[in-house]
Amino acid sequence: MTPKVTSFIDSMPATPCLVLDLDVVAENYAALRRALPAAAIYYAVKANPAPEILRLLAAADSGFDAASLKEIEDCLAAGADPARISFGNTVKKPAAIAAAHAQGVPLYAFDSAEELEKIAAHAPGAKVYCRIAVKNEGAEWPLSKKFGTTAARAQELLLAAPALGLVPHGVSFHVGSQQTGALAYALAIAQAAMIFTDLKARGVELKMLNLGGGFPVRYQRDVPGADEFADVIMAAMVAHFGNDIPDMLIEPGRAMVGNAGIVVAEAILVCQRMPEDPRRWVYLDIGRFGGLAETEGEAIRYRITAGAGPTGPVVLAGPTCDGVDVMYEQTPYELPLALHSGGRVLIHDTGAYVTSYASQGFNGFAPLAEHYI
Repeated sequence: MTPKVTSFIDSMPATPCLVLDLDVVAENYAALRRALPAAAIYYAVKANPAPEILRLLAAADSGFDAASLKEIEDCLAAGADPARISFGNTVKKPAAIAAAHAQGVPLYAFDSAEELEKIAAHAPGAKVYCRIAVKNEGAEWPLSKKFGTTAARAQELLLAAPALGLVPHGVSFHVGSQQTGALAYALAIAQAAMIFTDLKARGVELKMLNLGGGFPVRYQRDVPGADEFADVIMAAMVAHFGNDIPDMLIEPGRAMVGNAGIVVAEAILVCQRMPEDPRRWVYLDIGRFGGLAETEGEAIRYRITAGAGPTGPVVLAGPTCDGVDVMYEQTPYELPLALHSGGRVLIHDTGAYVTSYASQGFNGFAPLAEHYI
């Protein structure tokens, strides 16, 4: 928590709210540029689409990975170059493809014949890249089931692209969000490199490898830094591509904004619910529907503080009348015994996937306020 954020929180803003330090975002962007200078950064807008963040990154010449037409429009409004926007969702409406194409967006992801045909019909001449499914071992928020195809199927689809009037441009993968093992990138690069080699032998020379996102932030335990990931990635690229390394893209989202933000919440009830259970239940004014969706399955375990003093075990839940609105019941958390209704609770490193996940009014609870400083 930076001094700037501490000072803002001391002003007692209404809760729940996110307070995010834009200087930290700028530092994260610069650190990734230093660690992987060979890769073009395409910020994953879905992590936090705040205009303040988009403007900062557009001014720094970042590219953008957009999942929807609205995200593309937001990037353009922030000053982004359309030539540096990738429509990275493999599931797109025809009207969204056509609108993106009309605005100059050049890159489109796909992982099925049906999506490839849609792109051909509504973005003629576009560059396309096929997403392959790779192992997500080591990721705390896996993404392997919904997206991606096999390497063999990717080859056939990319071979079919020219006949549809499209440019087969590359391959992409995603090793899973909050990926804590750098080896996952090396394994995925090896899998992707085989596609490049096989297609070149069949007369199609791909130009781009999109390594996706997944770079982690520190929550409760240490994770590898950007330099460690970069060393593994570049070693794998050299091993599999030699001197013919394709254009590289990375799509950091969490790593760009996660550690820049902190959620300020209020305890609205602190009580011991069952006599036989010594744990207190702490109900906050933010929960899974208010933006903490990544606590599903207790996958992302945020660092949570509430002042000083002796602590005791707690269960953490949200304010709604939905029984699944419980963030942490199995993961051991402790908070000060002095915490009571009305007390402030800080949820650290919540700059990513909180505001963008927040419900627009479930149970009448408004989305959390946002402060970018």
